[in-house]
Amino acid sequence: MAPHRFLVAAVALAAAVPACRPPRPTPAPPSASPAPVSIPEPAPEPADPTADLPAWAVAAAKKIAAHRAVAGHRAYKRLAFVADTIGPRPSGSTALARAIDWAVTELAGYGLENARREPVIVPVWVRGKESAKVVAPVERDLVMLGLGGSVGTRGRMRAQIAVVDHVDEIAKKGAALAGKIVLINQVMPPYDVERHRAFYGETVVARSRGAIEAAKVGAKAVLVRSVTAHSLRTPHTGAMHYAEGVPKIPAAAVTVEDAEFLVRSARRGPVTVELSMGARTRKDAPSANVVAELPGRSERDAIVLLGCHIDSWDVGDGSTDDMGGCIAIMEAARILAELELFPRRTIRVVLFTNEEHGLRGAKAYFEAHGGERHVAVFEADAGQGAPLGFSVAGPAREREALEAFLPLFLDFGVTAFVAGGAGADVSPLVEAGVLGIGHRPDGSRYFDLHHSPADTVDKIDPDHLAMNAAGIALLAYILAERPRPDAS
Repeated sequence: MAPHRFLVAAVALAAAVPACRPPRPTPAPPSASPAPVSIPEPAPEPADPTADLPAWAVAAAKKIAAHRAVAGHRAYKRLAFVADTIGPRPSGSTALARAIDWAVTELAGYGLENARREPVIVPVWVRGKESAKVVAPVERDLVMLGLGGSVGTRGRMRAQIAVVDHVDEIAKKGAALAGKIVLINQVMPPYDVERHRAFYGETVVARSRGAIEAAKVGAKAVLVRSVTAHSLRTPHTGAMHYAEGVPKIPAAAVTVEDAEFLVRSARRGPVTVELSMGARTRKDAPSANVVAELPGRSERDAIVLLGCHIDSWDVGDGSTDDMGGCIAIMEAARILAELELFPRRTIRVVLFTNEEHGLRGAKAYFEAHGGERHVAVFEADAGQGAPLGFSVAGPAREREALEAFLPLFLDFGVTAFVAGGAGADVSPLVEAGVLGIGHRPDGSRYFDLHHSPADTVDKIDPDHLAMNAAGIALLAYILAERPRPDAS
């Protein structure tokens, strides 16, 4: 369009606009009343979820929550000190003895009474030098760890690999496995995030029973796929068992990646592996449980036990399994002492020795104290992930009674009390009828680290550790203070 024509069209359009406008509304007469204004009712104040809870419990929760800001990351600093200066703490080792001495001194310094060692005789297993490699049809080193309690190979052992997908398949294959090194390629499914559930219990049978079943059919040794769902070619050790009357054969774990490599290779044809393990079991040695108490105001003979295990395997520094648990319960007791929250019953801290390879500490404690009046036992042995909840091993009414206090735990990340186990070290007391409670933080990464060189202090979040300790402090106080029908 030419410029002058565009200008003419624009003027014409502008002239037409007034005719297109709607008529203006007629103003209301001055005497008309204004339209009523609707004022919404104010929203009701949310109900206080703690209104019906005992005042003593509410006050304790507030004090513990406020104390977190004062304590900061001091628990993590203590954990890092143990990890960096003492390191792995295998049963019967000098390092474990040093950790026990340190813990007794620490607990006494926190204001707990009767901080002491209670003697325990423990087994001593030494790894020695070890290696594994494929020698035919190719040469390739395998990343492995001997399983705790295994015998050695007495030199170098060579044999063809035979693969099974589950420990129960060994008996079915029978004599076909004679003279072979059996690889148990039992896969651990990924962590179930929705249910907060790992599949360790279903998978660990390959490690614990593998050598027994393989020896029964004449196998020379057993290799177990590491009991973990995720791996960066990191092997995982752990306890294995022998049976009376069954030959003892060497047992080791290989990484998930190396297990898959062996499976693929075996499908193509025969695979020969050379295994060398210097493992041996020494004479039993003295060790100790660490015990200290926050005495009760009026029911000193009634005990709420806070437990963990101070020993570890010999490969990582054992911060996740389980020095972090020990630091958490030590810090929980320290919080209560500093706040002068002295409940009616005694809170007893117990750092058990030899959980990983024999439960000698648990057995010794039960023998010495099983006849005492334990009203509840708690164990922290599930890592120090973000706090989620606690599991209750006992009647449903006990879980429901604790659930009533749940609003007080929300500030500490605890959102549920669920049915479940309490822990290996307190299991003798739970089996005797004592209420058992287990620590259940986020476990989605726990078995990535468990029993491996990757279990190091840098995997612990300082905030998670502090939150877990505060939640345990509140739980211990409630268990030791709440009225109970059996209270004297």
